Amino acid sequence: MLTNGNPSSARPLPDNTAGRPLVASDDVTTPGPSADDDYWRRPAAGGPPGAPDRTDAPSPAPNGGYAGPPPTTPPPANWSPPLHVQPPPPRQLPGQDMTALDLAEQRAQRVTWTAGAIAAVVLLALSCALCVRLVR
Repeated sequence: MLTNGNPSSARPLPDNTAGRPLVASDDVTTPGPSADDDYWRRPAAGGPPGAPDRTDAPSPAPNGGYAGPPPTTPPPANWSPPLHVQPPPPRQLPGQDMTALDLAEQRAQRVTWTAGAIAAVVLLALSCALCVRLVR
């Protein structure tokens, strides 16, 4: 009797009809056609009514190779897809105050340099304190 690996579960796993335990890869593919494949087969020449007409199917290439894509007819030379909606023209962007932008950039740079200087002073003080402790 096989179980699902959980010791608290005593439910046996089912066996297949051949008497072998079920494995994930058993009976996934079969060497020959099965009843499940019949649904996907093409109908016979005198197939049932309502079966798809295979007269427009491309003929197979010689030696069973790829016959290439089916032939197409190009559209007329003056044809183009229909155009239903014309987008409005783009709007004008607001003007920029270059002087105010320069002042804001200078203030941001000053804040960045100040924060960097404070971090450098703190690291220098910590380094000096560590060196003084090592010397003692």
